[in-house]
Amino acid sequence: MSQPKVFITRRLPDTRLEQLHQIANVEIWPERQPPPYDVLLNKVKEIDGLLCLLTDSIDKQILEAAPSLKVISQLAVGYDNIDISAATIRGIPIGHTPGVLTEATADLAWMLLMATARRVIEADKFVRAGDWQTWEPTLLLGPNISGATLGIVGFGRIGQAVARRGRGFDMEILYYSRHRRDSELEQSLGVKYAEFDVLLRQSDFITIHTALSEETYHLFSTPQFELMKSSAIVINTARGAIVDPEALYQALSNGQIAGAALDVTKPEPIPMDSPLLSLDNLIITPHIGSATYQTRSQMATMAVNNLIAGLLGKRLPHCVNPQVY
Repeated sequence: MSQPKVFITRRLPDTRLEQLHQIANVEIWPERQPPPYDVLLNKVKEIDGLLCLLTDSIDKQILEAAPSLKVISQLAVGYDNIDISAATIRGIPIGHTPGVLTEATADLAWMLLMATARRVIEADKFVRAGDWQTWEPTLLLGPNISGATLGIVGFGRIGQAVARRGRGFDMEILYYSRHRRDSELEQSLGVKYAEFDVLLRQSDFITIHTALSEETYHLFSTPQFELMKSSAIVINTARGAIVDPEALYQALSNGQIAGAALDVTKPEPIPMDSPLLSLDNLIITPHIGSATYQTRSQMATMAVNNLIAGLLGKRLPHCVNPQVY
């Protein structure tokens, strides 16, 4: 009996694939860039298992071209790149890697908040350009973080982890969630629920941790930026399309808000001719929220475990669409 065939769309970080190699014929895409769509379309025709990334579009056409596909395992928490409905109809379970990247992403969000507030990137450029002549009372001033009001949009695991960090800085913490309020969490984390518009008006720092959906696409656009304080700073480590890039550029360039930091953009990577790249009051990092050695290794292990379970006909440890069972 021949082994099942598996295609992995990128090299994985420091993970052991021995167990997978024992039960499957494994092909790993060797390039830095993701496989082009037509290559992926061809690869799926004969595979039983697929391990993919957010950068891979797993749409209905891909699924229809894969008659033997038994499992899809995604190396990520989110899965908006996969047609979940089409996969479910075909009885294909989809795995993901929840929970493991919570603290790493919260750390990055907090780092971006502090770096933007204290203008760290600007300061580094200032020094390297030879402009540091003396200590100046008005040089590169930024707002206090301690004691400020922090607004968290989306209050899942990562939002809650950011709240815990905010407590260490004696911040007043507001949160908005499209799901029901949680009085126990409010009490244990020392946070207050606020309607979205209220949070935008009152917060000094706003950090985004909600999923991308039809409801949250361009959730932050011109009307939302107009509600914010002119001193407000916005952080997005969730999904790029939640923030309207043209509206963000206008808000930052005309002083409507003070600053922003993005770990995610739409599209990714951000085009080099994007006007956002001309702004000094914006920090952009290349989607590195989970980029610690430990987190990426754990994510890869979880993704491989999901893949193996699906190939063996077992229930996936972390399944997006359990209704297939």
